[in-house]
Parts: sequence; C-alpha cells; structure tokens
Amino acid sequence: MNVKNLLGKEFILFDGAMGTMLQQRGLKAGDIPETFNIIHPEIITSIHQKYIESGANIITANTFGANEYKLKKTGYTVEEIITKAVELAQKAKGDKNVALDIGPIGQLMEPMGTLSFEKAYEMFKREVRAGVKAGCDLILIETISDIYEAKAAVLAAKENSDLPVFCTMTFGEDGRTLTGTDPLTMVMVLEGLGVDVLGINCSLGPKKILPLVEKIIKYSSTPVMVQPNAGLPKVEGDKTVYDCTPEQFSSYIKTMAEKGAIVFGGCCGTNEKYIEESKKVLKDILPMKISQKKITAVTSSSKTVIFGKNLRIVGERLNPTGRKKLKEALRNNKVDYILKEALNQKEEGADILDVNAGLPEIDEKEVMVKLVKEIQSITNIPLQIDSSNADVIENAVRIYNGKPIINSVNGTEEVMEKIFPIVKKYGACVIGLTLDENGIPPKAEDRVRIAEKIVTTAKRYGIPKENIFIDCLVLTASAQQAEVMETIKAVKLIKEKVKVNTLLGVTNISYGLPNRDSLNSTFLIMAMQNGLNASILNTSKKEIMDSIYAFNVLTNVDKNAQNYVERYSNVDKKSAAVNNFSMNEYEKLEEIVIHGLKDQVCKKTEKLLETMECMEIVNKHLIPVLDIVGEKYEKGEIFLPQLIQSAETVKEAFQIIKNNISESTDEKISKGKIILATVKGDIHDIGKNIVKVLLENYGFEVVDLGKDVPIECVVETAKKENIKLIGLSALMTTTVKSMEDTIKALRENKVNCSVFVGGAVLNQEYADMIGADYYAKDAKQSVDIARKFFSN
Repeated sequence: MNVKNLLGKEFILFDGAMGTMLQQRGLKAGDIPETFNIIHPEIITSIHQKYIESGANIITANTFGANEYKLKKTGYTVEEIITKAVELAQKAKGDKNVALDIGPIGQLMEPMGTLSFEKAYEMFKREVRAGVKAGCDLILIETISDIYEAKAAVLAAKENSDLPVFCTMTFGEDGRTLTGTDPLTMVMVLEGLGVDVLGINCSLGPKKILPLVEKIIKYSSTPVMVQPNAGLPKVEGDKTVYDCTPEQFSSYIKTMAEKGAIVFGGCCGTNEKYIEESKKVLKDILPMKISQKKITAVTSSSKTVIFGKNLRIVGERLNPTGRKKLKEALRNNKVDYILKEALNQKEEGADILDVNAGLPEIDEKEVMVKLVKEIQSITNIPLQIDSSNADVIENAVRIYNGKPIINSVNGTEEVMEKIFPIVKKYGACVIGLTLDENGIPPKAEDRVRIAEKIVTTAKRYGIPKENIFIDCLVLTASAQQAEVMETIKAVKLIKEKVKVNTLLGVTNISYGLPNRDSLNSTFLIMAMQNGLNASILNTSKKEIMDSIYAFNVLTNVDKNAQNYVERYSNVDKKSAAVNNFSMNEYEKLEEIVIHGLKDQVCKKTEKLLETMECMEIVNKHLIPVLDIVGEKYEKGEIFLPQLIQSAETVKEAFQIIKNNISESTDEKISKGKIILATVKGDIHDIGKNIVKVLLENYGFEVVDLGKDVPIECVVETAKKENIKLIGLSALMTTTVKSMEDTIKALRENKVNCSVFVGGAVLNQEYADMIGADYYAKDAKQSVDIARKFFSN
C-alpha cells in the first residue's frame, strides 16, 4: 500500500506514543528507548501489535532518537538500531506501512549552538540511508522545534530516498516553536521543500493545539497531520499521567478532521486506546478536499512576508554595485559594516534584503554563504539571494534558514535550465527578468511574451506562479525616455494577463538626471497604481519612502492610516530614528548588544575601558541591556536565536573586561571612430547605450557591436575599421574575465588600439588588473577619455 495514494482519499491514522508504552513495560528514567529494539525486541513487537489492533494505518519504528549523537554512549551504531527497529515493525505490520521515525538530534544548531547545518544534514542522512536499506515505507520527521533542523532533515530524506516525507514541528503556548517559528512560516518553508505531509505534533493537548491546527490548515496546500499529546502531564506518585481521556482526545481529533486535517496520531501520553477512539470518530466523516491557497510569501525562520496589496520593499544596499564602502567591506571581510547596513535598512522600512557578494577578486560562494549566515544571526528579515552564478545561488539557498527569493532568471533557456531546478528543490521564490537572447524588448507586449515564457517554463519544473516575480526592467529616462511608460504598461499587462506578482528596481529610471529622488518616487507611484507588488530601492531615501506610506493611505491599503500614523506621529522626536537612521546608532554598547554585533562589541568595550572602570561597564551597561533583551524575549519581540546572539555578544565584552583585570559640451570636439561592445556572456547593455548616446552627442562616430559580443568580432571589426579606441562594458562580475580575454586577444592580434572599460562591477584597480588602458567610472568619463585620446 503506497501511503501517497491514500492522501486526500481517506484519513490516515498513525500509532500513538512509544515512550509511554515502554514506560509501562519497564523503561526507566535515563534508559535509551531505542536500545529496547535489541535488548527487548518482544516488547517493541507487542507495542506495534497493540497499535495495529487499535486501527493504526502506519506503524512508527522505534527510531526517534536513533542518531549518532544520542547513541554514542550506548555501544550501538545508528545502523544496528534502525535496522532492528524497522525489522520489528515490518514483522508486526501486516498490510500496514512502516515509518522511519526521525526526531531532533538534540543539539542547538548554529548560530545558537555549535551544530552546523552541514553536520546536521550528514547525521540525518545516515539515519535515512539506514532506514531505506532496512525497508521502511515512509519517513516521519517529528517533534522538531527548529525550522533550520527540519530543513536539514527534509533535504536529507529527499536527497537520499524516494520515499514519502512527513514532517511535523512542535509549538509552545505562544504559538511559536522554541526558536520562534510560527505556523505560517513553517507551512511556507516545509511546503516549499516539497514534503508530502506537514503539521504539528507533541506540543500541547488537543484543546490547546486546535487553534494552531486551524492556522496551519488556513495556509497549507499540503495535507495536514496532527499528533497531540494526551493533554497536560502531571505526576501522581511515581507515575506521570495525562489529563485528557481517550474520549476527550478523539472528540478534538474529529473537530480537526472536520476543519481539514487528514492525518492523525498520538504523541506523549497516548496509547492504543487513544488510537482506537480516534479510529471510531473518523469512520463516519469524509476527509475535506485540500484547497490550493496560492500564497506568495518569503520567510526567515521567524518572519513571513506575504505579497498582496501592500508594496513590499527590498533593500538594495547590500549589493556592491556602485558602493565603494561595501566593496571595501567585502574585500576586507568587514562583516560589522555589512551587518549594520542590514540593520539600518530594516529600521528604515525594508521588508526584505537583497544580498550580493559579486566581486571578481573574492570567493563569491564562500562570502555569500558567510553573509547569509551572519545576517540571519542578527535579524529576522527575509533575504533575496542575488547572483548570476548558479553554484553560488544553490549554496546560499541551501544553508538559508527560511524561504528566500532568488535573483534572478531571464527568458534565455540556458539560464532557466540552471536556476529553475534550484528554485524547485528549495521551494524559493524567483525573479524573472523580461529579457532574452535579443535583450530587453522596447515594447511592453514583447516583455509580456517573455514573462509568459518564463512562467510556462517554470511550470514544467513544478514551480507555481505564486513563487514567481516578473521584473519588467526599468530603463533610464535620460537615454530611453520613450520607453519609460512601456515598463509601466508591462507591469499592468503582466498583472492582468500573466497573473503573477511584479517587481521593479526603480532607481535606474533617474540615472544621469538631477533630482533623482523625485523621479524615483514619482515613477514608483506610477508603477504602484498599475499593480506593482515589490520594489528594490534605497530605503534611506526619505522622499521615496514617504511616497509609499502616503500612497497606502490614499488607496485604502493602510486601514485607518495605522502604519502612516505610527511612522509619522511625533515626527520631530522620531525623525532621526525613523527617517534618517544612522549607523551611529550602533555606537552605543547597548545597541550593539541588542542587535548581537559580536565583532563590534569588542572594539566598543575596549574604547569604554579607556574612561570607565571594569565594573562600571558591567553594572551600567552590560547587565541593564541583558535585562532589556530578556524583557523583549518574554514579550515575544525577539526569539531564542536573537536572545542567544545577544548573550554571546555580552560574553565577548565580558572576556575583554576579564582580560583587562590581569566633472561642458560647448567647445569643439575632435571626432573619431569608437567601437562599443558589451562583452561575451553579458546581455546587459544599458550602460553601453548611455555611453553611446553621450559620445555621439559629442561628435564621435560609434560602431556599436551590441551585447554578448564574441571576442573575434571585436578583433576583426577593429582591424577592418582601423579602430583606435574601443570601449568594453560588463555589468556582471562573471563577465569581467571575458573582458580581460578580449583585451588579451586584441594585444595578441597586434591591434593598434587603446581600450577603455566600464561597468558597475569595475573600478580602476580592476581595469589595471585586466590590462585596460583606461577606466571610465561613468558615461561622462567615457567622453573625457575619448576627447583626451583623439586630441593627442
């Protein structure tokens, strides 16, 4: 019997608790339940038989704690325990299914603890392989309180087997897991990872678990599973008993079934009677049809951002393009600067942060992975993984704690073939750019055509529309003014015809013009009026942020102007904090601790020690701020990962203290012929086109070879046209090498010319490194180079 064939057709009933039954049969405190598989196999077999007789469809092998960490002192290997457990369950099952039971490892994962994601994955992988080899029918991952650990387990199960994967998490009375994950976030992450069933187990009794189950059912398009405890435990003499009877338990199971849950079982305190009563109440009702919720959302481990009526803001400042300080920070591993920029953008109103580590001289993959881990350790804001390298994207998305956005794909088959499998595997959202092998179409209708191609191709990979954003691409008003409204038109058409979410990076619209903020905010409002869902922008720009909040009030999105009032009430007192937030805010030791900036706390503590006594720092700064952090945790303003991060930050400060106790167009221009080309592999030619317009306005003849230009084309054209000056452009870090190869080919073919290079990822250092004669930081400097060159 394939359990997948049953989902949605009939209720599936797991067994009840193993530990409870073992306690009744001699399991003592401190004993390892899994060892009973070998020591007392007859007891395990009898328990399975009891549950089968009570009506369970699925028998759970006694492998909950069978990981190498928990078994290391027993003298038994993971393989021995799991093989025996599955064998016993298979012997008892009859026509039922056997589930390999995988519980939490028992260690806190990074950054809270020392267990790395990679190590957790390997440990779960070992369990999965042993279970598959032993002959289990499905994999149940349960009682997980850390969504990061759940992700590691699910990936281990899916990558090392083709069995159905069920995953349930455990929640507290506050409606969150220990590490702060709420039901919505759990659903978005696990559903994205492709589990066959998701839900909740253990946690609470059926009465208190019901509201959480209702939330899960509300959001989930995946079958929902519930395994409650038998109420609350209490001690009577030397026994632990539970306050929910089998009849009371089963009445709640019926209620949950009527609300839409379809898989049930029992957890702590339950026995065969609870399963028997549940079987009785389920026989007279039919499973509800599972509805597709079609929610577009991204998450961190504890925060979900849903896309709908509100414009969602993606902070753009963790992208080194055009940002000198960030480039320096990436080169020199100045993580504290990057973390402060992340925190600043969140404070300024960003819903999501774009993260890009694309610099040619650094190991992009290594740095990206590190940035994702570091940023997620100090803020719960979801991230957008931004790279043109599929390997970088996959490595970052793999260790990401939540459901991210991938930036990006386009309409070329090659790119979609590389990125869509990653999007599907990890359940991420993805941005689709409306460009293809022919570049960015000038007309909106053609961009819509590319969008349709992206969506259709994504569907073949199993990626739903809900996980796709279409970026209609913003062209510059200074160079392509007639096409500005085509982008706006494309947003509207895509919303109406393709029916997917839209996103734009707005700041390019104003490039080369004065008063950029006014153009940016006006363009954004126009896009919002036509249905824009998200925008990548600079959250420190007050005019554009003000426009967004005002728009939401006037369009009745911000009900009762609640967000507007909250942001702008007492504006004189709050303007510095809200509208002009400064990284100086983190110069205070208290702020450093609250945000968990470990690298910065040492410097600050050492600075304070120059003017303050050790205990004065402890008593006036460290202890009070820990009290504040504790209060925030108690109020649910922060969660366990943030609490631990702050504590670890204070620990660093304490260690320091402990160690202390022992640039005019009116003049005549010399004319000349210039080649312009965007190098091989790069299909971004916005910058090159701006340079072309400016050079032609200054009287130069431009031979525009276009984009993605083969090296031999540049060389042959330069020889044929007797070109003395060539301008090469690259926007992506990955195509700087192509630029270097083009320059080398020109030299090797003895082409008597000079080369100037430009592009967002370049600077003078790169230009020198790849053998260019000149570096143009912008279009105006390209003109200066050409004028100087041809005047000689």
